[in-house]
Amino acid sequence: MANWPWVLLFLSALSSATVLPGSSEVVLATMWWQGFNPWWLWLVATSGNLLGSCFNWWLGGQLLRFQHKRWFPVSTEQLERAQGWFKRWGPMSLLMCWLPVVGDPLTIMAGVLKMRPWLFLLLVTIAKGSRYALLLLLAEHLLPAP
Repeated sequence: MANWPWVLLFLSALSSATVLPGSSEVVLATMWWQGFNPWWLWLVATSGNLLGSCFNWWLGGQLLRFQHKRWFPVSTEQLERAQGWFKRWGPMSLLMCWLPVVGDPLTIMAGVLKMRPWLFLLLVTIAKGSRYALLLLLAEHLLPAP
């Protein structure tokens, strides 16, 4: 069996966790429908998505070096508001990092605030792994059998 579907799933999940566009849900559901092993689907998708979130965390750690540049895309006020929000809700807010729109900024803000890597990895793995497990369960119950 060719490895390209697994590579596609991994890259799709990775890009879905960054500001790049990705459609890992579609790839995951399609591969499930084609009969790929659900445990491997979960592992590959979760790993790719986790790696993308780790890139965001690293990027967040680098972000403040550029905040005084003219081209910096976020105003000081926006950055302070985001930091305040993240500090208010704490590390547990990372359990929402699977959500569209707000998930990527959460992982970036964790890097800006120098969140401990082990805690970041634990919370993001729980969030992303749960999301893909739920998607596979939904595929099992809602999609027609192949």
